[in-house]
Amino acid sequence: MRSVDVSTEIIINRPVEAVAAFASDPDNATKWYVNIKSVAWKTPKPLVVGTQVEFMAAFLGKKLVYTYEVTEFSPNKNFVMRTANGPFPMETTYHWQKISDSQTRMVLRNRGTPSGFAKWITPIMELAMKTANRKDLKRLKDLLEKDRTN
Repeated sequence: MRSVDVSTEIIINRPVEAVAAFASDPDNATKWYVNIKSVAWKTPKPLVVGTQVEFMAAFLGKKLVYTYEVTEFSPNKNFVMRTANGPFPMETTYHWQKISDSQTRMVLRNRGTPSGFAKWITPIMELAMKTANRKDLKRLKDLLEKDRTN
């Protein structure tokens, strides 16, 4: 079975602490992810390894509801979530690298193995994910560079 592995990166002109804090907060997901429509915490805040968050998204014309569980959280370095419940197994990784005191490289990676109907459209899904990830990172960059209070 063919898996999906999409990695996208961007340089954001903000300190790594600001980028990581904003991007790793699930409450901000609807602000920078084009396809995420709602977020619901399934476990109490704050975000720690084991936290579960439910996302409702629209992707390729379908409504998707899935729960991610945080499997790794190293502030200002890495943030990894895996589906605990959803249409197919997926892992999302954020990696932040300090370039300077005012610049951060952020890598967004999604990988997984589609199942059911999705496995037949894996190449289309991969292309759509890459396009969406580019838009999402651009939106995050624009948001953080415009609003210096985040």
